[in-house]
Amino acid sequence: MARRLGTSITETARLVGCSRSAVVSIHAKWINDGDTSSRRQGRPRVIKEKGRRRLSRLVKQNRRQTVAQLTAQYNAGPSASVSEHTVQRTLLDMGLCSRHPTRVPLLTKRHRQLRIQ
Repeated sequence: MARRLGTSITETARLVGCSRSAVVSIHAKWINDGDTSSRRQGRPRVIKEKGRRRLSRLVKQNRRQTVAQLTAQYNAGPSASVSEHTVQRTLLDMGLCSRHPTRVPLLTKRHRQLRIQ
């Protein structure tokens, strides 16, 4: 839109926060194709959306399972066999990561008195 309004490539890049070459290539793509959506390149994902939902269900059944146990359960199903690394990467993409609870000291009598005040 900034290019359409007549701003320069440098000003547009500064406004959007990306490189000049990115502005040039995206603007050229929009001029030629009328579309700026990028086509996904590379190897297709082994765990598709349906598999991600299944993996999420497996995690929610028992949150204390290891990645090896989750992988074994996932591979026991009808879908393609996947590695532990793939399961780990998918879980991280879904925002499911392991956490260790932090140990905190208990409140002392003085802390309790100060809190009451």
